Formats: sequence, structure tokens, C-alpha cells
Amino acid sequence: MCSANHSPEIMKQNIRMLSFLEGARAATGAAVVIDVFRAFSLVPWAMMSGAATIVPVRTAAEALAWRERNPEVLLAGERDGKPLPGFDYGNSPSAIRDANLEGRILIHRTSAGTQGLLAALEAGASPVIAGSFLNASATVRYLRASGADSISLVAMGWNGEEAALEDTLCADYLRALLRGEAADFQAMRRQIREDATGRRFFDPALPWFPEADFDACIAVDRFDSAITAVRDDAWGVRLQRVS
Repeated sequence: MCSANHSPEIMKQNIRMLSFLEGARAATGAAVVIDVFRAFSLVPWAMMSGAATIVPVRTAAEALAWRERNPEVLLAGERDGKPLPGFDYGNSPSAIRDANLEGRILIHRTSAGTQGLLAALEAGASPVIAGSFLNASATVRYLRASGADSISLVAMGWNGEEAALEDTLCADYLRALLRGEAADFQAMRRQIREDATGRRFFDPALPWFPEADFDACIAVDRFDSAITAVRDDAWGVRLQRVS
């Protein structure tokens, strides 16, 4: 293991850039699973809104089964970006940001982020971190302190199978911070706003991508903790914030 105080030179040799669900399954060492639009932007907002427990699942059926066992849980998620039938919320960070989730349990299913997170955990990566711009600096601080001797940055993309600029740039941003290099977040933000994935949030024909979600997702360092996936006897896997 490396010491907790990694130098940029050490970090350069141990960062792997991976993509999609295939990349999550190949992740080794510490894995940051990145889903900017929108899974892992929703999660920090849910924590800031008071959620006590967040449980990532693969399928809508799993989420609905949790509700059958415990009617008090809340469900959030999407398929192809659209809210799932029977769920309390879609995958909208701005809706979660404005909700009161104090003490609530949130079951979360998405087409990319939760799939990649669970795949990386099953592949044996450790720790497995939910990554976005919202907690980029906190994630880097955690990685540097963790003693990880290799890091996999996994850009999940659209549905875990198509490139998405926001995830690729977030991976680039994290890599630059890990290496101690300069990273121009504002330039990245402009690129994302002009890209097809960014323009979705400003298209009235796509109401399931509300405009407010863009700023809720492209808000660098709004959250001051890394978020890791841990195995749990009660929930299977849950997300927790770590300093």
C-alpha cells in the first residue's frame, strides 16, 4: 500500500480510465463510479435533504419489493431518463434537493450509476465511491487518505453503454486533481452545456429533464464528503458519507 500522502508522481502511475458497465466490471483498487447526469448528483442532494439511508438497486422490481416489505421507504429512479411508474421521484436532483427526506430511507434505481456501483463492488474494487462534480474535491481527499495503490475512474455514460461528455470530463477533472494538475471547471461546464446531453435540460419537449437539474448537477464541490458503497446486513448495499 502507498502512504496516505500520495505525491502527484505516484498517482500518475496508478490511475485507470474506464467506461461504461464493462469498465465498472473491470474496476480494480479504489473505484470511482461517475454518473453526473444524474444518479450521483442526486445522491449528495438526498443526503443534504436528510435521507438516513440510500440503497442502490439494479431493477425497478427490487425497489418495489422493498416498498412491499417496508411501506415507509421512498423510491427514486429512472429508465431511459424517465421516471419509473410507482416511484415517488424520478432521477431529478433538483426535486430531491427541494424535498424533505429527514430520516427517510431512499431506494434508488438508475440505468447507469447504480448498475456500475454494484458491478464494481461485485468485481472486488474497494472502496467503491459514487462520483460527481458535487463532491469532486472531497473524493480526491478521501482517495489520497485511503492508501489505495490503484484507482479506477469509471465514466458510466448514457445507460452504461454510450459515451456522455459530462462523465468523461468529470473523470478528467478527478484525474487532474489527483495528479495535482490544474483543471478548468468553468470551461468544462461550458462544454457540457453546449453538448447534446447538456441541452436536454433546456428542451421543453423533455420535461423529465428539468432545467433546474443542470445547475444541480454541475455544481462543483457543493458537498463536502466522499460517498462510498458498503455492504450491509439489513440493506444488502447502502451508501454512506465519509470524511
